[in-house]
Amino acid sequence: MEILYTARGKYDKDNFDNFSWDKYKDWTKMYQLEELVSLDGLLNELLVEPDYNNDDDWKYIHTFDNYQTGFFTDVEYIFKRLSRLENYNLLAIAIEPEQKCDKINLNDYDFIGYDLLDQDFGISALTNCGGFDETFSPSEVNTKGLIDDYERAYDIKEKLLINNPDEHHADTNVIAVWRHRTFGK
Repeated sequence: MEILYTARGKYDKDNFDNFSWDKYKDWTKMYQLEELVSLDGLLNELLVEPDYNNDDDWKYIHTFDNYQTGFFTDVEYIFKRLSRLENYNLLAIAIEPEQKCDKINLNDYDFIGYDLLDQDFGISALTNCGGFDETFSPSEVNTKGLIDDYERAYDIKEKLLINNPDEHHADTNVIAVWRHRTFGK
């Protein structure tokens, strides 16, 4: 299993731009949220700024089927290109893990759940699509906006596409997410 890294802006009652925290929770019906720790690029913006004209940077930029994922192969690279040093989450991730990740120990990281990102690696079907009530309930996401259970994450992935075959954001990747215990807090 390949572990990749990213740094994302925080989104909670103290950190938001155009969409207030209370309005967001009302819109999603996810009243249990304490903080949104999503890989969604609109809600938790990417804070790594690669130099796309530098061939060396491309050694660290992870792509999948010609899409830039917003994930990187080296955590040191993230610190080199981090746009700010406060109010962010340093995350380790695994795309389409083939095993449960809650017991996998990554030094200095805690497993926090599974996100479901569309095939462009931009939008979370869990937290930024207005709800797929025929597939999962808003109450199923944890306090970080993720799914705790490995089997349930893959079940949602399968049913999203069956129930919404014409919806671009319903064709998803399951992504395991670990958050660093100290950096960015």
